[in-house]
Amino acid sequence: MVLLSAAATPFVAWQSRMLLLIFFSTCLRKHLLSSSSFEKVEWSTLQNEARKPVLVVYPAKRLDQFPGFSIRIIPSATSLFDVAKLSMSRNNVRSVTADGVPQPTPTYNSSILEDMFLEEYSELLEKTFSEWKELGDALILLKIWARQRSSIYVHDCLNGFLISVILSYLATHGKINKSLNALDIFRVTLDFIATSKLWERGLFFPPQSENCVSKEEKMLFRDLFPVVICDSSALVNLAFRMTSVGFHELQEEASSTLKCMKLRDGGFEEVFTTKIDYPVKYDHCIRLHLKGKTAVSMSGFCLDKECWRIYEQKVHSLLQQGLGDRAKSIRVIWRNTNQDWHVESGLSVLDREPLFIGISISSIEKAFRTVDIGPDAENKIEALRFRKFWGEKSELRRFKDGKIAESTVWETQQWKRHLIMKHMIDYIFKRHLSLSSVEIVQLVDQLDFSLIYGDKDPISISGNLLRVYEVFSKCLRQIEGIPLKVSSVQPLDSALRFTSVFPPEPHPVACEKIDARRLHKLMPSCIPTMEVMIQLEGSGNWPMDDLAIEKTKSAFLLKIAENLQNVEGIPCTATEDNVDVFMGGYAFRLRILHERGLSLVKREIAVGVDPVRHVSSADKVLFIRSQHASMINGLQGRFPIYAPVARLAKRWVSAHLFSGCLAEEAIELLVAHVFLTPLPLGVPCSRINGLLRFLRLLADYDWMFYPLIVDINNDFGRNDEKEINDNFMSSRKGYEEDRQNISSAMFLAAPYDKASEAWTTTSPSLSEQKRLVAYARSSANVLSKLVLQEHTDSVQWECLFRTPLNNYDAVILLHRDKLPYPRRLMFPSELNKGKHVARGKASTAFNPFMLPGDLKRSPEELKKKLMVDFEPTKCFMSGLKEEFGTLKPWYDHIGGDAIGLTWTKRNSKKRERDEEEVETNPIEMLKAVGEMGKGLVRDIYLLKPPRFL
Repeated sequence: MVLLSAAATPFVAWQSRMLLLIFFSTCLRKHLLSSSSFEKVEWSTLQNEARKPVLVVYPAKRLDQFPGFSIRIIPSATSLFDVAKLSMSRNNVRSVTADGVPQPTPTYNSSILEDMFLEEYSELLEKTFSEWKELGDALILLKIWARQRSSIYVHDCLNGFLISVILSYLATHGKINKSLNALDIFRVTLDFIATSKLWERGLFFPPQSENCVSKEEKMLFRDLFPVVICDSSALVNLAFRMTSVGFHELQEEASSTLKCMKLRDGGFEEVFTTKIDYPVKYDHCIRLHLKGKTAVSMSGFCLDKECWRIYEQKVHSLLQQGLGDRAKSIRVIWRNTNQDWHVESGLSVLDREPLFIGISISSIEKAFRTVDIGPDAENKIEALRFRKFWGEKSELRRFKDGKIAESTVWETQQWKRHLIMKHMIDYIFKRHLSLSSVEIVQLVDQLDFSLIYGDKDPISISGNLLRVYEVFSKCLRQIEGIPLKVSSVQPLDSALRFTSVFPPEPHPVACEKIDARRLHKLMPSCIPTMEVMIQLEGSGNWPMDDLAIEKTKSAFLLKIAENLQNVEGIPCTATEDNVDVFMGGYAFRLRILHERGLSLVKREIAVGVDPVRHVSSADKVLFIRSQHASMINGLQGRFPIYAPVARLAKRWVSAHLFSGCLAEEAIELLVAHVFLTPLPLGVPCSRINGLLRFLRLLADYDWMFYPLIVDINNDFGRNDEKEINDNFMSSRKGYEEDRQNISSAMFLAAPYDKASEAWTTTSPSLSEQKRLVAYARSSANVLSKLVLQEHTDSVQWECLFRTPLNNYDAVILLHRDKLPYPRRLMFPSELNKGKHVARGKASTAFNPFMLPGDLKRSPEELKKKLMVDFEPTKCFMSGLKEEFGTLKPWYDHIGGDAIGLTWTKRNSKKRERDEEEVETNPIEMLKAVGEMGKGLVRDIYLLKPPRFL
């Protein structure tokens, strides 16, 4: 930074001052541009104040150690203004009047005084920090901390100069001493910002002369400014730009950071390396396009505060009044000057950049509230004010407690309640700011398209699913005709905990009785199953052999199915492996947790042994799944927005063909971690915010060197964490010798699984994890850009779920009309690159929808046409992995019509010579893949030949 002194006229009218600054800066800019020592010179402003232009100069010589290095040239005027005429009670802008009476212009006067004393303050600060190394180091830490937080390192809050001033104040008043190291000074400074009562009366540096600052002068500053940091001469408030909203944000960030520093690792990453920008901080982001809006500058540019700052306050006031307790905090920022701005263009062009609004939601319950109760009808003044604000949305209602009050009602469907605040804000801006829908961009529902099935979110019918499940559970517990009664029933499927991307819809055929009136043309021929775990009464007659136990379980399941069908009239089907029960349009698949295995688990938990290591494999899986389901169900009671975020995360993982790499339960744990350990942020309360945090977790977490501990119910103590870390280190023992020698690159520890054996034992592998991290980082950057910059086109948002097929070595395209649920497909895949290897015809043996002729069949015949748990893509994947070891398939199990293939070296034993010759020819191998998927595979393209052949 360079301070450029300039002669100044004693006349402090705003126009003359601007002309003077423009003249000197323009002359200097022309001179710099003519020099070969500088690459470019740009206009900027000091703290986003348009009446204080500065020059940003980029040297022609690049400094590798300082990328992006630039010099800011700031004009200053040291001695030619009459300080007495710039007191806070004086008027220096003639247009600022009230009923013809001149009003004080403290902000404008402070801006002039800033110019006058900027050099002096800089010299004093430089002297203070040059004599105290630890203080200078603490200053660097504070600047790094602040710059990572977009909401406080901005024109109405904090900057590097004010950080230096606050540190200098603490040093001057003995709040810190030279025995403290830099980190201790950092901590003391944050604590002072967050908790000190001195802010209420203002910070005043000790006078350098005998003249003390009077009480009246201090009161004047406190009356004029929300935050006061006054120099020793008591002439200027150095924090005159800081607003009450900005200061509150600063205190919140300081308080949050102190909490992070109490973490066991000191919270270094959360404090200094985590980027807290607007997209990840705020639940609800809005951009207002105000270009050409005369309402912004109708009061003129010659004011005490700039018209843009006045408009910020107006927008904030409207939202605060309209949203009430729905919003925890509201941040309105208008960075109206950009790098393309030229002073010569004048000030009227400074409305080109949109105004940004960030809203942190106080709670989901308040944000999703459909009725706001206003003042009582008897309170005439307040009721009139309420009606004036809400207009036709206000209505007088009588409530259950007999109260009659003004109110607003925001009727909407249950699955659209997350849009209530959007409708409210839209109404407020249209009514009070005369803005059109095009000028209001709210980032709330842009990702909802990925969860829509047909014309609605299928989660809207989950209430019906739970009702059917409760009836089914009751039927199971009431069964009498089996040796051991059913003691408990527990849902295992993600649809029964609201985290399935597409929970099943009721199928007209999967009912006790088929109602012909409910049959329709586009009726699916497939129905997914939902697993339900049951436990039986205790008995000492169970066999001890694992195989015999499984056979006994099957016998019990068959007996249960027989009883349900014969006694209750509930249709069931039984195979060698499964028993499926059809009820209310849904298919439930039964599983039994053996009571001996359960008692063993409980005993091992009591003595502190890992509960899943000494149980049979089948019971182990059931136990883990039941524990996971219980914990996730409990989590949703604490975080209502958790389920939609988990669904979005699953959709993203599948859309980028990572279905075979990351289990659904692993995704749920990752999303759970976002909610359980949000520091240095608050708990996410919106879908976009939650998905962004999930993506950043995937992208930024150091998976190779740290386990991710998901402590859902705060169960872990120090011994548990030590055990987890020991297990993690054991899993990484071979890494130093061979970097590929790790079974899984992601270690997820949960209360039921401290060794990460449940969901990430074999995947993601190191190569899969690297690819997953790269895609997550790219998507996080795209999503952040969509929130921060001007992207309202739906195609831009769709890119988050479009995966580039040219990133694979080969691509298989499937017949879309042979997918079991074709309506789940978001974007049909096409490819025009590479070598076209094979093309296959669609099979006539399967149709995703029942044919018209099928609907004429008898109910019994129609039920036989129903394909239960049919997953052709999953079967195809299984065959690929078994038969083609050099091919790694990447697929979308939710609704994708493309499979990516990458070449990999075989680890298994060599096959016969003739087989090996076929496999070493990539084209022949891909043709063989097409033969395997005959009827399902549409086209196969070879994009890159294998490198190792």
